[in-house]
Amino acid sequence: MYDCILVPTDGSVEGERAVEYAIDLAELHGATIRAIYVVNAANYGGLPMETAWDGISDALREEGQAAVDRVVELAPDDITVETQVLEGSPSRVIVSQAQPGNCDLVVMGTHGRGGIDRLLLGSVTERVVRRAGVPVLTVRVDESLDDDADSVQNAQATVE
Repeated sequence: MYDCILVPTDGSVEGERAVEYAIDLAELHGATIRAIYVVNAANYGGLPMETAWDGISDALREEGQAAVDRVVELAPDDITVETQVLEGSPSRVIVSQAQPGNCDLVVMGTHGRGGIDRLLLGSVTERVVRRAGVPVLTVRVDESLDDDADSVQNAQATVE
């Protein structure tokens, strides 16, 4: 059913939950994972002119490369993982990558590092869900789930 699964990542530990879902689906369907990181240059447009954009750009690209490399590390050897660090508006870049023929499914976390931007501007995930040309699986990544999962595991251990 799925040949290629697009996984936008922000490199956060919380975002790894979405990566793990994508890996599980890729194993189940024999799919390739395409991991992307989008450098959002617009966030740094207001910096003083003295600030060296090249240095910031290089640092952001290195952060992006580390994020997609982490997806490769998490995936078993029998899953093909393609990686790419792109630049632009995250939601626009993800939507442009999420076209039929490019990938069959997008797997991404419900939110990333957005913080207050997410509340003011709407989340990247929401924009992708509304505009993507392929199905989008959203994975809840907030930390409160860890408590719930521990509770379920503890309850199961008690029953056994």
